[in-house]
Amino acid sequence: MNRINRFFLMLSMLTLTYGLLSAQESMLKEAETAYISENYTRAAELYEDILKNYGVSYTVYYNLGNAYYKAGKIASAILNYERALLINPGDKDLRHNLTVAKLRTIDKIEPVGEFFLITWFRSMQNLFRVDTWATIGLICFALFIGCLAFYVFSKRMILKKSGFYVGIVLLALVITANVFAWNQKQALQNRNGAIVFAPTVTIKSSPDNSGMDLFVLHEGTKVFIKSTIGEWNEIELEDGNVGWIRQKDLEKI
Repeated sequence: MNRINRFFLMLSMLTLTYGLLSAQESMLKEAETAYISENYTRAAELYEDILKNYGVSYTVYYNLGNAYYKAGKIASAILNYERALLINPGDKDLRHNLTVAKLRTIDKIEPVGEFFLITWFRSMQNLFRVDTWATIGLICFALFIGCLAFYVFSKRMILKKSGFYVGIVLLALVITANVFAWNQKQALQNRNGAIVFAPTVTIKSSPDNSGMDLFVLHEGTKVFIKSTIGEWNEIELEDGNVGWIRQKDLEKI
């Protein structure tokens, strides 16, 4: 391919990209206008189209959740808040909106108590999103290399000691940031959370209609999928209860 052809190819790609961005920006403005005008159903439709045509986005998920909440579709609001939370777990406004939405659900599930160090670990991990932790890890690693250079090449003992101890701290931060980033990436890729979308559904003891009735769940409740057999999912609640539910009654986060 000669230089002229490459130039026109790049030009056409840039033009296409600009056109897509302009179309997306136009749809975002239209959705925002619909939301401000309290036409929440229309706003939700536009945000859904944006996700379908342009890919996932924390901001769009968040705004979509708000539109569904205002439209009175609580299960859909919770679903999109949860999806946004996977991308940006440190957003306090998002967590607040999710908590408010959950207050309007029927089922009040009390999570099983966990060891306080696990709770602390998760709260630290959720301070930032995956790309932020990755950036922190890279910066700390670069500083660690600098400290290592001080330790190896400096002739002054105080600089050697400072480089050694600060380097240890930075290495610990590198490992921690990478663990946090990896955990969040795994949560994004291997999504096992789901939201109940049936108004009322009976959870069975086995993956068939003849199974024993265990308990009843309602629209908007969050569950975790453990396994799948045919059209049935084995689920676990935050309180530890386990049972089977049809796939059609759930929407994966």
